[in-house]
Amino acid sequence: MNARSTHRPESFGLDRLKTPIGIALLVTDAEGVLRALDWEDYEHRMRELLRLHYGAVELRNQPAPASMKAALSGYFDGDLAQLATVAWRVAGTPFQRKVWTALATIPVGTTLNYGALAAKLDMPKAVRAVGHANGSNPISVVLPCHRLIGADGSLVKYGGGLERKRWLLRHEGVEV
Repeated sequence: MNARSTHRPESFGLDRLKTPIGIALLVTDAEGVLRALDWEDYEHRMRELLRLHYGAVELRNQPAPASMKAALSGYFDGDLAQLATVAWRVAGTPFQRKVWTALATIPVGTTLNYGALAAKLDMPKAVRAVGHANGSNPISVVLPCHRLIGADGSLVKYGGGLERKRWLLRHEGVEV
């Protein structure tokens, strides 16, 4: 007997948003909830993260909700509180989701180092694991992985490039 998988690929919408630091790719689900935000020049990385988190994924051109695009545009125009209004949902392991949820609690205009985030999660020895989870964060900017810095205060690793990280932090009032 020939067994075929009846599992259909996850289907998401894909839209683009022009920002001061490049074209943002917005991936949303059928309910209009943000599933990924990455940069056009890192589309391959975004697709790989989606595959790792959801398995087979089909992206189709579809406008993101107007309220989401307005909130993100508002953030880039200086209304930093707008990020908190964007509805998001992530897959990933329970540990990854814990790290990503914690990222959303880092206040605008502040930074935290990886060790401090690990301690905040009551896992002080999980610094490397926190770093790996942060590196596979599918929702850039909204889940502000750019607010994590090195123990010595240096800018380290950002999936969208260090220049974008520097811009985002300065935009939020952080001296870098």
